[in-house]
Amino acid sequence: MSVPIAGVGMTPFGKHGELTARQLFAEAALEAFEDAGIGPNDVDEVFYGNFMGEFAEQQGHSGPLAADMAGVTAPSTRIESACASSGAAVRFGVNRVRSGEVDVALVGGAERMTNISTAEGTAALAAAADALWEIKQGITFPGAYSLMAQRYFHEHGGGREDLAAIAVKNHQNAVENDLAQFQRAIDVDDVLEAPTVCSPFGLYDCSPMSDGASAALLVSEEFAEEHGLDPEVAITGTGQSSDRLALADRVSMTSTPAAERAGEAAFSEAGIEPEDVDVAEVHDCFTIAEVLALEALGFYEQGEAISAARNGETTIDGDLPVNLSGGLKAKGHPVGATGGAQISEMTKLLRGDHVNSDAVADAEVGITHNAGGTVASCVVNVLEVVS
Repeated sequence: MSVPIAGVGMTPFGKHGELTARQLFAEAALEAFEDAGIGPNDVDEVFYGNFMGEFAEQQGHSGPLAADMAGVTAPSTRIESACASSGAAVRFGVNRVRSGEVDVALVGGAERMTNISTAEGTAALAAAADALWEIKQGITFPGAYSLMAQRYFHEHGGGREDLAAIAVKNHQNAVENDLAQFQRAIDVDDVLEAPTVCSPFGLYDCSPMSDGASAALLVSEEFAEEHGLDPEVAITGTGQSSDRLALADRVSMTSTPAAERAGEAAFSEAGIEPEDVDVAEVHDCFTIAEVLALEALGFYEQGEAISAARNGETTIDGDLPVNLSGGLKAKGHPVGATGGAQISEMTKLLRGDHVNSDAVADAEVGITHNAGGTVASCVVNVLEVVS
């Protein structure tokens, strides 16, 4: 059962000074209402993704706060699944609409990160790892993903130049995206000569700290018909899965079974195969993460996606354009908002009103892949053109 996307909204990602997460979400929600042509009183339920509220703003219980800021009095729930928080919020909304109990769901998320120091933000993000076996040992996510990258190189080959091609591609895609945090092109030398964060990653291999919010209005087909709405894009499949939290407990450091299972479930619901996908937004918190995502989703066999960007296969004019928004790498990564932002960007790409839509003018099927931690959580959504 498809769930139409009546409207989407998203703030620019980056540094927002004194704006709070609640204010950012209000801005994104207002844009979504205007895009949909409906109002806050039409909303039956709210699902709001947020991960770092207690760390960055000393604010918990943010579900009703987000709803209130959006002008909504309907039931509201905060969804926390690390960096997959708003991807999970979208999935909750989809399933509530499918149940028949909800006609309009406001979904999305927000995060404020730049008001705290890099050290404080890194520590807050590390809370998505295993507190007993990883955090106490000093692990951070740049360190964890660097271990995954090093192991991938050991098992399958590839090197820093391959990762650099991913960063270059995603930065190029963001150059004209007014919502992206980094709207500037880089080249391979920029990536290779950047300060080392954690080998093999340099500065340009890592997504930034960001502030921002995203929102979408999901509606039933009956509501859309009764209110004269004509959504052009719908979510036709959704999947979610989990894996062991600690990287050391995994069977493999170079595969992400949670993404595999989430993708299989989403594709099955939508009745499609990986080869039917025209464009993808995947969770590239680090450059190696894009590689792991493409393999988990079945676009490449394990060990083959490492050269995809370098070979031009996932560039804007490639066979499978990936992260035309700029991805987390260049668009930015306010963690609680990221999954919803992928939905917003993909909806616009498929509708034809995204700055990069011309590159995928014939696209009819897109997917979003939103991961939490070292992909201990993953949500995959299939979006299709329906009118």
